[in-house]
Amino acid sequence: MQIPIDQLTPETLHAIAESFVLREGTDYGGEEVTLEEKVQQVLSQLRSGLAVLLYSELHDSVDLVPADKFAASQYQADVDET
Repeated sequence: MQIPIDQLTPETLHAIAESFVLREGTDYGGEEVTLEEKVQQVLSQLRSGLAVLLYSELHDSVDLVPADKFAASQYQADVDET
């Protein structure tokens, strides 16, 4: 289930983004990027619609996925139901 980011407090959204960055261990190559810069990049992707938050009832967890990947999975689910 998709979580609308406008229904979350700024603190909660920031905590989710920070958790994602820490969990992913993202490599930015030779350029040093602070944790807060990475978090801001994630928040920017969420606000621009490039990424979405999903809640999994099965795993009782929240994940961040690229919007196009989510859209493709939604399309496939619609096709599978017909």
